[in-house]
Amino acid sequence: MQKIVLVFAAAILLGLFTNCVPTRQFQELKGKNEFTVHERDSLQDRNESLTVRNTEMEAELEELKRRMENLAINKSSLKDSAHFYKKQYKVFKTMYDDLTSTNENVQKGRDKETRLLLAELQVTKEDLQMQEDELRLLETSLIEQQKELNERDVILIALDSTLNQKRLEIEDQSKRLFELEGILHSKDSAVLAIKSKITDALLGFENKGLTIHQRNGKVYVTMDEKLLFQSGRWDVDPKGQQAIMQIAGVLEQNKNINILIEGHTDDVPMRGSGDVKDNWDLSAKRATSIVKILLQNSTMNPIRVTAAGRGPFMPIDSSKTPEARAKNRRTEIILTPKLDELFQILESN
Repeated sequence: MQKIVLVFAAAILLGLFTNCVPTRQFQELKGKNEFTVHERDSLQDRNESLTVRNTEMEAELEELKRRMENLAINKSSLKDSAHFYKKQYKVFKTMYDDLTSTNENVQKGRDKETRLLLAELQVTKEDLQMQEDELRLLETSLIEQQKELNERDVILIALDSTLNQKRLEIEDQSKRLFELEGILHSKDSAVLAIKSKITDALLGFENKGLTIHQRNGKVYVTMDEKLLFQSGRWDVDPKGQQAIMQIAGVLEQNKNINILIEGHTDDVPMRGSGDVKDNWDLSAKRATSIVKILLQNSTMNPIRVTAAGRGPFMPIDSSKTPEARAKNRRTEIILTPKLDELFQILESN
C-alpha cells in the first residue's frame, strides 16, 4: 500500500511539474522525484532487511543466553568436583602421612609388610598425583570458561546496543512514511472536495459539451470546442464564459489549488497568415482566452494559473474520423492541490 501511495505521489509531482515549470527546473525537480522514489524503495528494502536481521539476532541472543545458563550450571558442577577432589586429597595425604609413620615404626621387623605398604603407598601417591593433575585441569577449564562467559557478556552488550540502534532507525523511517501517507491522504481529500464543488457549480453544463473526472490525483474539467469557440476562433462564446466564471468562483475560494489551462486541437492543419498561423497557435490563444476570463473581476492570484497550448499532439482519440477529431478539439482545466508541505518533508530528509 505504501509503495502504491508513493508511486502515486511521484506521478502527481511529475504531472504537476511537467506542466507548470520551465524545462530546467522541471529536470531538477524530476531528478529529485526519481531520487525520492529510489530512496523510498531503498528504505523499504532496508526496513525489510533490518526486520529479518533483527529476528535473527534475537534468536541468536536467546541461544547465547541458553548457553550461558548451561555454562553457569557446568561451572557450578566443576566447582563441586574440585571441592570433592580437594577433600580426597586431604584424606589421601593424611593416609600417606599415617602410612609413613607406620612404616617407620615397623620397618625393622616387618620388611615384607613394609614393602607391601610402600607399594600401596606408591599407588596411592600416583593416584593422588593423577587427581591433582585432574584438579589443575579443572581449574584451568574453569578459568577458560569464565573468560568465555566474560567475552559472551561483551558480545551480548554490543548486540543489545546494535538492536536498539536499528529499532530507532526503523521507527524513524516508519514515522517519515506515516507523515508522507498523511499528506497524500489530505491531498486526495482535497482533490475529491474540489471535484465535488466544481461538479455542483456546473450541474447545468454536464453532458452538454462539458465533463468532469479525476485522474492521477488531479481534477480534469474538459470542455468541447462547441461549448466555447467557433471553428478556428479563440474568443469564448457567452455560454462558455458563463461556465468558466462559475468555475472561477469555486477556484477563488480554494486558494490551495493550482490551475493549468490546456488548449487542444485536432490534426487537421490550419493555414493562417494573421495572429494564428497553425494549430499550435490556435490552442495557445484559446488557453490564454480562458485564463483571462478566470482572472477577470477576480481576487485570484495569477501565479496559480498557467496557460498551455498543446496543438494536436495529445489527442484523446487517434482515429481519423470526424467523431474522433471532435473529441480532440477541446480545452481542459486541470486542477492540482499544492504539494509544498510534501516537498518540504522530502527535502528535509
